[in-house]
Amino acid sequence: MPAAKSPKTKRSQIKSSQGNSADTAARELLRRAYRTMLEARLLEEKLAALYRSGKIVGGVFLGRGQEALSVALGVHLRRGDIYAPLIRDQAGRLAFGDTILDTLRTYLGSSLGSMRGRDGNIHRGRPSEGYHAMISHLGAMVSTVCGGLVAKRFRGEKSAVGATCIGEGGTSTGSFHEGMNMAAVENLPLVVVVANNQYSYSTPNDRQFACSDLLSKATGYGVVGHRATGNDLLDCLGVIGEAVAAARRGEGPQLVVADLLRLVGHGEHDDASYIPEAMKKSPLGRDCLELARQSLIEREWLSKEEAVSWHEAVEKEVEETSSKVLREPPPDPAEEDWNAFASPSLGRNL
Repeated sequence: MPAAKSPKTKRSQIKSSQGNSADTAARELLRRAYRTMLEARLLEEKLAALYRSGKIVGGVFLGRGQEALSVALGVHLRRGDIYAPLIRDQAGRLAFGDTILDTLRTYLGSSLGSMRGRDGNIHRGRPSEGYHAMISHLGAMVSTVCGGLVAKRFRGEKSAVGATCIGEGGTSTGSFHEGMNMAAVENLPLVVVVANNQYSYSTPNDRQFACSDLLSKATGYGVVGHRATGNDLLDCLGVIGEAVAAARRGEGPQLVVADLLRLVGHGEHDDASYIPEAMKKSPLGRDCLELARQSLIEREWLSKEEAVSWHEAVEKEVEETSSKVLREPPPDPAEEDWNAFASPSLGRNL
């Protein structure tokens, strides 16, 4: 039996040296990631407003405070990879190719959206493009991505990476255990990003797991572990970038644990009153979007004027797209021809 691999805490930093191609690439990556985080934040603020005004049926679950971690995974994936976002991964979704338009169409039940108004807001995806629709049962997406990676192996497809995200509470589920164990035994190029939000809904970590550090789970499964600071965009980009690259090189499953604090409740129905004020005011509670903007401005990779311009442009796009989608037709049950079985026409549209 081979020895279990020790968790890494390697931090691949983005440096600000001037005048070379690596610096230019880092600058563009950071700018793209920040812009996507901004899109996710403003889009979700609009979704919350639409929910409160009764325009959205079902729940709305925001990723405020988790955008840096989410986008860092999405920007490092490429065509041919598998991405299975979780409930708060709007930033990662946008980075992987989702759009503001399709997001609003799905939440508002437009018949013109990718889900054609048939399904809930967070269960959207395009499986044929490697963008998996989320299964609500926590931990289930780990096994789903593993299955997709095995299928690619059978087809002789190489160099693809499969990635998914999960909260720290989800690591207690049987699905997470089975998926991680399968990935380790089969040496699959899987990247699992754990957002350690300190609370699983209202359950604190000390009531969720007994190990002192979630990164210990990497050793238990025999996979490589990485630690990231979840509200630091530069650190998330560096650590997750290394994890994705390692998986793509054939170094097996990678588990990334990122410590952070979600800045809103579990959903729009939850005021998060159970989180102590001291924790909210701790470094964990710092807003990743503000930190990313400050970092860009300090490096002179983004001016204050440009930051304001970006905010105004994204806000305008979200408002105009929302107005457009609100005028679009909902699905008409009388015209539906779908049933419980897949059909060729349905498969072509997914």
